[in-house]
Amino acid sequence: MLHPSRAVERIDVGRVGPSPVISGFVDYIWSVVWNCPEPHVQEVVPRPVIHLTAEVHDGRPRLLVNGVMRKRFERRLTGQGRTVAAAFRPGGFRPFLGSGVRDLTDRIVPVGEVTGFPARGVDDAEVAARLLDPSVDTATAAHILDRWLVERCPPPDPVASEIARLVELAEADPSITRADHLAALSGVGLRTLQRQFTEYVGVGPKWVVQRFRLLDVAAAAHAGGPVDWAALAAELGYSDQSHLIRAFTALVGRPPASYASCV
Repeated sequence: MLHPSRAVERIDVGRVGPSPVISGFVDYIWSVVWNCPEPHVQEVVPRPVIHLTAEVHDGRPRLLVNGVMRKRFERRLTGQGRTVAAAFRPGGFRPFLGSGVRDLTDRIVPVGEVTGFPARGVDDAEVAARLLDPSVDTATAAHILDRWLVERCPPPDPVASEIARLVELAEADPSITRADHLAALSGVGLRTLQRQFTEYVGVGPKWVVQRFRLLDVAAAAHAGGPVDWAALAAELGYSDQSHLIRAFTALVGRPPASYASCV
């Protein structure tokens, strides 16, 4: 989330862990509750994960599959409202879907319209209406979504587990700066890893690594202290500071030093 300080008085974010039976696929259940007397535009630089969100879509509650978004996006919030959602582990949505997730990248689609779910009789509008019902508190809504997923939990998928492990390593370790670093950790060739990432995550390992390193730059900006951008560029695998500035600006819309001055 960009400019997090601007959202503090307008947005309340909650997060709980999933039930153990789905924890291999789902990272956490989250909610956002907003109270915006004046319109608030929230910009987001997404991680390489798929979310299942209850939102108003085309005028009515729907349960939406949010594929991996490769560019920053924004949400315009007005009045009072909320979203209740599940964040899947990287690769964790593919077993629920029963097929590759590449076609979901950069798309938001009602789950009842996604191939694989309609055959199971999913009525996403009904469950979304329950999740967004203001008489239902967010803790209860999170439990409802958790149970909905538990009822549809697929069998274990060792490839999904391995993909999640690799993506989470890439997020946690800033020394991982290239796709071949992940390939070496996986024990498979780079082309095999690329195919697996495309099918399970929706984007390739190079994109995943680059996104996390840019999120590291954003985290440095959010920290509030002085930043040696040249040193950070070298630490994160950029050829020079100019390369880091160009990549960050292309994603966020302004250079890192300029962004840091206004967060």
